[in-house]
Amino acid sequence: MSGHSKWHTIKNQKAATDAKRGQMFTKLTREIIVAARKGGGNIDSNYSLRLAVQRAKDSSMPWDNISRAITKASGGGDGVQMQELLMEGYGPGGGAVLVNILTDNRNRTVAGIRNVFTRSGGSLGESGCVGWLFQQRGVINIKAEDMDKDELSLKAIDLGAEDVNVEGDYVTVYTAPAKLEEVRTALEKDKITVESAEVSMIAKQTIDLDEKQSIQTMRLLETLEELDDVQSVASNVNFSESALAAYEKG
Repeated sequence: MSGHSKWHTIKNQKAATDAKRGQMFTKLTREIIVAARKGGGNIDSNYSLRLAVQRAKDSSMPWDNISRAITKASGGGDGVQMQELLMEGYGPGGGAVLVNILTDNRNRTVAGIRNVFTRSGGSLGESGCVGWLFQQRGVINIKAEDMDKDELSLKAIDLGAEDVNVEGDYVTVYTAPAKLEEVRTALEKDKITVESAEVSMIAKQTIDLDEKQSIQTMRLLETLEELDDVQSVASNVNFSESALAAYEKG
C-alpha cells in the first residue's frame, strides 16, 4: 500500500464521526448526480454511475440516499449545474498535489482552494503543471491479515490486474480503469473482501520529504478534502511510517 493510500486509510479512520460521514455522503451524492446526468440513470448501462454507486456502498451510504440521488438527476434536479474542475499545485517541500472538484461556483471554489494552499505553505499552480506526473488507474485495497498475500497477488494478476503492491496487512491491486469493476467482481466471487475500489490519479513516481514537510503535506491534503466542493485529492509524496504515525497521533 503506497504512503498516500495509507494516509487515506488513516484519515478515514480519524474522520469516522457523524459530521464527517454526513459530509462524505454529500460528496458521494454529488458524484452520483453528475454521473447520472451525463450518462443516464440506468446503473447497468452507465459505467461512471456504477462506480459512483459502488463507492457510496463502500462508504455505507444507505440505498435510499443513493436512489434519491439518481432520481433527482434523472428528473433534472433543481437546475443547479455542477462543474468539474481539476486544480494543480505544490505542497510544502514541493510535492505535487491534484484536486478533483465539483462546484456550482467556480470563482468561490478557486479562491478558497488558493487560500488553503497559501496558508499551508504550498502554492496553487497553472493547469498542467503537475498533472503529467500522474496517471489514472483502478485501485483496489484489500486488508489481508489472515491471507496468503503472495497467493492473493498472483490471483489478482491472473484476474487481470496490472500490478500488485503488498505492504503490512494490505494488498493494493492496480488495474486499467476499464478493468476495475471486472477485477473487483472476480475477487469478490473468490470470497475476497474488498475494502475499497475506485479510479484514482496515481503518481508515476513518488518523492520523499522529511517528516515535518510530510506532515504539513498530509494536513494540506486533509484540509482540502474537508472543503465541500472537493471530491478527492492526490499527491506524489511517499509518506514514511514515522510521518504517518505522527500524523495519526495528531
